[in-house]
Amino acid sequence: MIRLKNVTKIYPPDVVGLQNVNLHIRPGEFVSVVGQSGTGKTTLAKLLIAEERPTKGQIVIGGWDISSIKSSEVPLLRRQIGVVFQDFKLLPKKTVYENVAFALQVCGASHRKIGHIVPQALRIVGLSGKADRYPWQISGGEKQRTVIARSLVHRPKIIVADEPTGNLDSINTREIIDLLKKINEFGTTVVLVTHNREVVNELRRRVITIDRGLIVSDQEEGKYVL
Repeated sequence: MIRLKNVTKIYPPDVVGLQNVNLHIRPGEFVSVVGQSGTGKTTLAKLLIAEERPTKGQIVIGGWDISSIKSSEVPLLRRQIGVVFQDFKLLPKKTVYENVAFALQVCGASHRKIGHIVPQALRIVGLSGKADRYPWQISGGEKQRTVIARSLVHRPKIIVADEPTGNLDSINTREIIDLLKKINEFGTTVVLVTHNREVVNELRRRVITIDRGLIVSDQEEGKYVL
């Protein structure tokens, strides 16, 4: 599903983001990528969604080599990979429904298709009753649920969640992680980038630890040990 071969990312002038990383994530896995700030875990997430390109090495997702992906091909990649950000990135003047629908509108989806898929996505994340609310009218946890619903509309094979609970309290954090586990149970591969030790240790799934741009640990049912 996801394979990195000798991937290095250098930011100008000479800052190492990742260094000679080799990694294989199988279809349907739930993987936590952990490490302290500035260690390279967010660089990894950005490479997976082609927000950044590797300085050298190869990144293959679902048989597609995206190492030198063209800008015109990025939207197609993003339909296969749902992205969940820490800072939500919701449109303030659009309702919950409209924010989720927008991801389909920009791809030219029909009104009929939007009317079919968006309610399904909102139902999965438990927001059917908040469809007409605006971002300023809902809680932080509900905003993140909206983001997750938006990430699901293309039925992606992979979800990349970069610090999805970073702005949430412990109750909402647990609910968001439970939701990601539910999505994973549908067969979607989940890559969770986080510094939250408690979340990782409770998950007891595969844990990849990055330090100074290097993978220093890769454990099945591991723990966050740094």
